Amino acid sequence: MINKKTIQDRKVAILKGLAHPVRLSIVEALADGEMCVCKIGEMFQFDRTTISKHLALMKNLGILTDRKDGLKVYYNLKIQCLPSMLFCVEKIAEGKNPETVFFNKCNAK
Repeated sequence: MINKKTIQDRKVAILKGLAHPVRLSIVEALADGEMCVCKIGEMFQFDRTTISKHLALMKNLGILTDRKDGLKVYYNLKIQCLPSMLFCVEKIAEGKNPETVFFNKCNAK
């Protein structure tokens, strides 16, 4: 059984891992589904090494998974609830009530 301190430490590490504009953008892009690392790299004006470091960090934290297909590497969200959480945080950042916005979004379908 994992103790509470270990769980708390892991949660902090995951949140710290998300606390970077590039990593946050990658997670938001992956909300729509799996992406090749080459497409992820095209989203930014950084070299491949920088993007690879961000992806590796998030993979090591359990935020992302990857799979290889020939010479290409594809990334996907392992934590599937992240897009919902980030949507809520975005609404708060916009000064909106996330519960009302989320409720209206769900009922609009």
